[in-house]
Amino acid sequence: MKHIRHLTHSYLRAVYISVMAWTVSGCSLLQTESFNFQAELPENFTISATTYYDAASGESCPGHKVIKSDQPKGTQLIELKLPLTEKVKGCSRVLKSVVLNIKGRWGERELDMSLQKAALYIRDEPTETTRPFPASGPLVFQGQCQWFFRTVGSRRFIRKILQCRALDANGIVQKSLAGGSMLRDGLAGRTVKLVLTEAKEEQPYFGRSWLETPKGWKPCIETKETFRCQDPPTFTDFKMPDGRNCTVYPNCTE
Repeated sequence: MKHIRHLTHSYLRAVYISVMAWTVSGCSLLQTESFNFQAELPENFTISATTYYDAASGESCPGHKVIKSDQPKGTQLIELKLPLTEKVKGCSRVLKSVVLNIKGRWGERELDMSLQKAALYIRDEPTETTRPFPASGPLVFQGQCQWFFRTVGSRRFIRKILQCRALDANGIVQKSLAGGSMLRDGLAGRTVKLVLTEAKEEQPYFGRSWLETPKGWKPCIETKETFRCQDPPTFTDFKMPDGRNCTVYPNCTE
């Protein structure tokens, strides 16, 4: 009887260990059905992510999206864990893309900001633009955000527009939005990082309406036919957001 009790205790202990091992393994498998997204941002920038899911192969159910909130103010490096799969009302969905909503602030007022987008695409098959994963470390996408200035309204107040574009391996600005595409296979458990930098110098949004001088950019009156500066140029003034009347940007006075 004692021998039977010993066998029963050993059997239950083995079952317990097996169940715990399966539970830990199951949790690990669940945890790997996501990837880490990191963003390194310039000062006064924030970012949020909107994830888009489509029905898994062979299932018929509508797509779905989940919105991730902005990072806490003042943080320039954020991290989000983004699920690769989800199940809603018994319907399996897989992650197809992540739209990144970038907000840059250029002034103190509430409206002194501009919005721009970047995107990550998850591919099931490789394409010419699909980026391979490195042997170790994060898959990094580089981008640069450029501020463009212009005037608006009859009083010609300065406003700024944000544009964020991808950088190639040589640091050359591309026409495409920041971000890129990657393969689904091997993505689980990995880290994908978007590194955004800010261009050192601002540029005029309508370059043909401003002339660069040693003192800065000067706005000029355009011809009605070509919307270019008159020849010879006739300059005009403008107002900074704080109300100052100026003749050259960004120094205001020559």
